[in-house]
Amino acid sequence: MRFPPRLRPILILGASGRIGGILRRQWDSAGADLRWQRRAWPDGAGSDAQAWHVFDPLADPEALAEAAQGAAAILCLAGPVPGGAAGRDLSARQLVQHRDLALATLEAAARVRDAETGAPRVLLASSAAVYGAAPGPLSEDIPLAPLAPYGVAKAEMEQAAQARAAELGLKITLLRIGNIAGLDAILGGWRAGFCLDQFADGQTPRRSYIGPRTLAEVLASLIRCPDLPQVLNIAQPGAVAMGDLLQAAGLQFARRPAPAQAIAEVQLDVTRLIGLLADQPTALPAASPQDLVAEARALALLPAI
Repeated sequence: MRFPPRLRPILILGASGRIGGILRRQWDSAGADLRWQRRAWPDGAGSDAQAWHVFDPLADPEALAEAAQGAAAILCLAGPVPGGAAGRDLSARQLVQHRDLALATLEAAARVRDAETGAPRVLLASSAAVYGAAPGPLSEDIPLAPLAPYGVAKAEMEQAAQARAAELGLKITLLRIGNIAGLDAILGGWRAGFCLDQFADGQTPRRSYIGPRTLAEVLASLIRCPDLPQVLNIAQPGAVAMGDLLQAAGLQFARRPAPAQAIAEVQLDVTRLIGLLADQPTALPAASPQDLVAEARALALLPAI
């Protein structure tokens, strides 16, 4: 997909992570200034090394401000995720990085504010985990009730970022992203002997999902939107049963009775997102297991059988 060429620079923090990897593969940056950030050089860095801005946003605010200079927007994807490079169980010290990285991003945006063009718009990646077990569809305006430590950390990040943005006079958008097909614990985390909860109605857990290609298209469209709300759910319409996803991918799984604390459904209300995309070339089709699997497979995000 072609990234809009006439925008001022876009800084993507945490671009070496899982979502960043999708964007790097999906966004054609011809004619656009996309500034990809990572904390360290990978082993055996190749010929694309010059395309990276390499610094630690928490340890080097000067480098962060330099990378943000002249940017139209900063998309912050940085922060440890369960099951990622930081490990499945995150420590309190790791979890607090979500808040610290968001605040560092806001300070950099305020620092490079220009009298003519203003400050960069800041988009911060949050998560549907901030809703916890609240009944859906889940709109952006309902009170948050996170259960897991990751969701609690993201909710604390949101609260701190909103308060600091108001103090600094910055425009921010919190992106509450649903499950991403292929990066999730179901398709992406499948292994031999995989087991899913089954509820009394025979259903496996249902969640809001978005395909990786669709996510890249949505984020590119949002960056060029002239005005964004402060909070925005990111998913395709509807909820998808995890069992249906695995069946569509041809991945075998067993079933077990769902424990009392299991959450049967997390469905995001994406009315606000659909409205924003109405004037954009990006369509937002309803989520289907087949399409989600096809997008994940096209990017080699599915495990080998």
